[in-house]
Amino acid sequence: MPEGDTVFLAGQRMHEALAGKKLLRGELRHPRLSTLELKGLDVLGVRTYGKRMFTRFSDGNSLHSHFRMDGAWHLYRPGERWRRPAHQARAVFEVDDRQAIGFALHDMEFLPTSREDELISHLGPDLLSPEFDAAEAVRRLTADDSRPIGSALLDQRIMAGVGNLYRAEVCFLLGVLPTAPVSSVDASRAVALSRKLLQANQWRPEQITTGDRRVQHYVFERTGKPCLRCGTRVRSGEFETRFVYFCPKCQSG
Repeated sequence: MPEGDTVFLAGQRMHEALAGKKLLRGELRHPRLSTLELKGLDVLGVRTYGKRMFTRFSDGNSLHSHFRMDGAWHLYRPGERWRRPAHQARAVFEVDDRQAIGFALHDMEFLPTSREDELISHLGPDLLSPEFDAAEAVRRLTADDSRPIGSALLDQRIMAGVGNLYRAEVCFLLGVLPTAPVSSVDASRAVALSRKLLQANQWRPEQITTGDRRVQHYVFERTGKPCLRCGTRVRSGEFETRFVYFCPKCQSG
């Protein structure tokens, strides 16, 4: 699942490539949107919120796309070979010097730009927003303090942007298992760590939580490898249909 920083970086790159340019090609390969003609519209800009992206056009509308588990936007030079199969393409935008291809996108909607906030009103504060409201994120996180912290961190209604990678790393840094209740952690620290890790990686494709490019993660996808702190073998298991990674010695609960 793409994390919030992945979506943010994709949005920034899309904005740099398309903003202020006219679409020479604009296709939406979705049953409900396939008849729309976007060719000739100017791209005004790209906005992201958590794991959602809004591409804004000069006709006063926006394309909303959700990355979910496998969605992605790729940028190419005209004529360059796509890195994913064409049948996965859900959106094809072309300007004079770039192609932007949206692969395996979900929840695509074409709506007035003025209504964008309606689609994100149920979400918690965006961890990468300059106006991030930490107090509101803490309030939402502690509203049900019996809930497992590993479940709460993934709930975009609490704060938007954390995926499975950062869930694992935040739990490790908090010293608790993902199954531990929210009441067992410092909620303010959990929010601050989530924001800190996403901010550290928002301008680069690598997602490094350890500060070391040689070993980028503490526990995520390190099953069977020694914990960087204590040397105990990192373990993994299924929790609420998703895999979690943890150190059985460094993490409790």
